[in-house]
Amino acid sequence: MIPTAKIKKNLRVLLVEDNALNQKLMIINLSKLNCNVTIANNGLEGLNIFKVQKFDVILMDLMMPVMDGFESSMEIRKLENEEKSRGYTHIIAFTANTLNNDFQKCVENGMDYLMEKPFNAFKFKEIIKSFEEHI
Repeated sequence: MIPTAKIKKNLRVLLVEDNALNQKLMIINLSKLNCNVTIANNGLEGLNIFKVQKFDVILMDLMMPVMDGFESSMEIRKLENEEKSRGYTHIIAFTANTLNNDFQKCVENGMDYLMEKPFNAFKFKEIIKSFEEHI
């Protein structure tokens, strides 16, 4: 079920996810919430896209080939620190296998929130509401 109320702002979302089915489902759900979605198939691709485009939010899968979500998030934070004019982009970790120490590891690697798969539009909207004044 999709929340009926859209997010106030038309959000630019970078979805870093290696699973094609998850990508399709999340694009459908995010589009209904008033989000423009750009896809990256792994952390390195996500980092390279981030270098040339501005996003409000990044949905970052944790376990991916080439570069995982932890490493990609650390590199994004380094880039933001080097280029202060970029501002701050919220990163929401997204994984099917949440363990007790995952949230702490996410925070240590520069992520703002940990969300469990499958994608929950209500939870996403709740998280975005907590960020809205900073987006």
